Amino acid sequence: MTVQDSLAQPPAPPAAEAALEAHEVTVTFEGKGRDGSRQTVTACDAVSLSLAPAEIVALVGESGSGKTTLARALGLFQDIDSGQIRLSGRPVRGRGKDSVRPRDYYGEVQMIFQDPFASLNQLKTIRHIIGRAVRIHSGLRGRRAVEERTLELLETVHLTPAEDYIDRYPSALSGGQRQRISIARALAVDPTVILADEPTSMLDVSIRIDVLNLLSELRREKGVAILYITHDIASARYISDRMAVMYKGTMVEFGETEQVVLSPQHDYTRTLIAAAPDPGRRTRRRRRRGDSPLSA
Repeated sequence: MTVQDSLAQPPAPPAAEAALEAHEVTVTFEGKGRDGSRQTVTACDAVSLSLAPAEIVALVGESGSGKTTLARALGLFQDIDSGQIRLSGRPVRGRGKDSVRPRDYYGEVQMIFQDPFASLNQLKTIRHIIGRAVRIHSGLRGRRAVEERTLELLETVHLTPAEDYIDRYPSALSGGQRQRISIARALAVDPTVILADEPTSMLDVSIRIDVLNLLSELRREKGVAILYITHDIASARYISDRMAVMYKGTMVEFGETEQVVLSPQHDYTRTLIAAAPDPGRRTRRRRRRGDSPLSA
């Protein structure tokens, strides 16, 4: 792959068939301008993206760039104006016999939302929240079988001992623990793809790395493909194999993560990298100026 492959259009997906694809997806919203005139806002403008099995792709951009709209379209929470979404090569919501039905799609593609405080029903126990997903998608019906599967999922996301958590309410858990419950609920359907929309942005800095490591572990041990949506290019670099950069509804750069970070081709990508925290940047500047590291 050359440097030019990271520009605008995504490079060819890996040899294996893509687990999930967005092909020239366009999403628009109708609104009103300040003068009351009707306006059309294009949130995603013919965006293409591929996610290979057991791959982590980071979708990076500022608020309003269109990344969450694309994620919601991939999760079938948002209708698209044009383009196509494909699961393992099969079109979604098509009319042909080879198209994927939404119910089957939700059994393969799950979404982890940004806010773990709002995405869980505060009036239900963890037993109910995870157990309901197990009953709907796994075929398990017996109370004991569902409980065993729920405990297994809690262990998978490192909430141990699981028996201490299964009958708690979300309000009794920390933000990081709630996000782990959200991940466990997504895993209850045994998905092939997880769409993680800013899963660490509302968590304390001290526990964000734990959630990122958990997502990496799920990819490694269960072969789950993950689309990691974030505005933080540093965490995207930490976790992803490939990186896509969105700006004003357009995909401006897509390539291998290290290639995008070390050799950015678009001005917007350079701006994101320059804005990322770099503890060593100040020290390097002082060294270039010949200042003492202890100077104010």
